[in-house]
Amino acid sequence: MRLTDYLDKGVSLGGDAACLTTDGVSVTYTEVQRSTRRIAAALHASGIEPGERVAVLSANDPLALTCVFGISRAGAVWCPVNPRNEAEENRQLLDLFGCRCLFFQERFAPLVLRIRDALPHLTTLVCLDGEVEGAIPFAEWIERGAGTSVDVASRDDELCMLAGTGGTTGSPKGVRLTGHNLETATALTLMSYPFGERPRYLALAPLTHSAGVLTFPVMSLGGEVVIMPSPDLGEFLRLIEHHRITHAFLPPTVIYGLLDHPDLDSTDLSSLRCLWYGAAPMSPTRLEEALRRIGPVLGQLFGQTEAPNMVSTLAPADHFRADGSVATERLSSAGKPSPLTQVAVMDKAGALLPRGERGEIVVRGPLVMAGYHENPEATAEVGRHGWHHTGDIGYLDEDNYLYLVDRAKDMIITGGFNVYSAEVEQALLAHPAVQDSAVVGLADDKWGERVTAVVQLRPGQATDSDELIAFVKQRLGSVKAPKQVEIWPDLPRSKIGKVLKTDIRARLTG
Repeated sequence: MRLTDYLDKGVSLGGDAACLTTDGVSVTYTEVQRSTRRIAAALHASGIEPGERVAVLSANDPLALTCVFGISRAGAVWCPVNPRNEAEENRQLLDLFGCRCLFFQERFAPLVLRIRDALPHLTTLVCLDGEVEGAIPFAEWIERGAGTSVDVASRDDELCMLAGTGGTTGSPKGVRLTGHNLETATALTLMSYPFGERPRYLALAPLTHSAGVLTFPVMSLGGEVVIMPSPDLGEFLRLIEHHRITHAFLPPTVIYGLLDHPDLDSTDLSSLRCLWYGAAPMSPTRLEEALRRIGPVLGQLFGQTEAPNMVSTLAPADHFRADGSVATERLSSAGKPSPLTQVAVMDKAGALLPRGERGEIVVRGPLVMAGYHENPEATAEVGRHGWHHTGDIGYLDEDNYLYLVDRAKDMIITGGFNVYSAEVEQALLAHPAVQDSAVVGLADDKWGERVTAVVQLRPGQATDSDELIAFVKQRLGSVKAPKQVEIWPDLPRSKIGKVLKTDIRARLTG
């Protein structure tokens, strides 16, 4: 399926139904479909050929999402650009992809003006919501294709999306995702989580990431996508109640904020069927609290840009035992491998390990990308031994539940022992005063590396380093307990909310 086929499927289920809603204003499936046809025709009139790259630089916005489906209808390749990236990172990605056209919001004009002269392939700049020097206003540009019709068919092995890996280490890489990759992710979502007729999905997280891919299964059922232009947890709760939202996605750090929000317990959340969480490990303690206060609707997904969202899944029902009690032994897992994906654990020599043994988590199947764009060396490295290497250390238990222990690069060797930072972080998160934590290894003359923690406290809570060290030592022992704990008002985060350990190390080492 092309990306636009999910929209067209929704049209077939009822063109007059609400498709995209923002600030109380809805556009129907038929209206969105009509707009995508005009966008496809205007792209063709602008000289954009099938297979060429078209980028979208925008905050969450219904017109920007409509452009994604218009790009697909034109047979072009969607390149999502995160507005929170540094300008140079976005320039590198757009240049790597050879983007011919860029849609952008006026608020990002300063970024666009900084990089456009260094993008030789870029021939068309379209401002979605204003007038910017050197760009064409969307309302004027869309008339280019008036009177023509473009609807390009595609094969399932054709490229439909080029996504950046983030660039937190070295230059960013481009992930090549085909129609078959995203069709697999969509099918796995539909078969792994509870859905009914016409779901209502609330998009707070950036549509450039997992939150955007999750719109495809919703549209295939004729559901409504309620888009939040900017993140606000109070508004998030209000919209759930007002629109009777059934599905949403939040990173764990945002769920922690939700649990601390004063309006949570007074909000009617009874419409929720699935609140997905993912992108980082979640504290089992806070997850159990979420199950109690939000409801039995939490659903975990684990994936990465190279294998979007659905490597493994923990559906809402899997958070509970057969007798209805919370399956506390399972809350730290990433669920079971999804039905269309093979997951295994491999040692450094390429041998697959038995259940219970720790090694690198490897994946293969139709969910896995077609490779890194114009980077055969990196593609070969990540695909060695015939499996995609995730970079995560973990194991499969006897019941086939997958446990992520750490990122391979975050393992700490202290006094000759391996310490997994994620395990120490989870212990810290069990402390009632701790909102979030990050653990790194710093060079140490005595230990080789010393376990070092930085924590962010929950609002109104207080503790000190000695108490936190003793708290972890009681749970994990002295080897794994931090030798140093610092308390910061907040932790540095990426554009999707992940804690940036490289920034933490840099700050701790000066």
